[in-house]
Amino acid sequence: MRHRKAGLKLGRTSSHRNAMFRNMVTSLFKHDRIRTTDVKAKELKNWADHLITLAKRGDLHARRQALAVVREKDIVHKLFEEASERFGSVSGGYTRVVKLGRRAGDAAPVSLIELMGAEKSKKKKKKPEAAEEKSEESKA
Repeated sequence: MRHRKAGLKLGRTSSHRNAMFRNMVTSLFKHDRIRTTDVKAKELKNWADHLITLAKRGDLHARRQALAVVREKDIVHKLFEEASERFGSVSGGYTRVVKLGRRAGDAAPVSLIELMGAEKSKKKKKKPEAAEEKSEESKA
């Protein structure tokens, strides 16, 4: 019986599973969204939410706990800098899992997992000045 056993095995050893999720959560914070299978995305959500909660706390001990999971210092630094302004008002639900369909090779269900504050942090790109000048010339 699996009483009080949190997390999924996913047919991997514990060291393989931990390494995989550490890599995935690092990629998630680096790129703000990643594409993976449904089951991995649901489990990754727990890892990411825990790290964001640590980042919102913001003290030295929380930073060291995050560095024990995410092995890239610059990603942890970025996470701790953005967390309070990006996720400060909400107390959970920092990630979103969107089902995409089935993968072509093995028909595994695939999802997109993304950070919820991504829309606010991304800045809109302005048109290049050359394109604006051309549009003004065409009007005249």
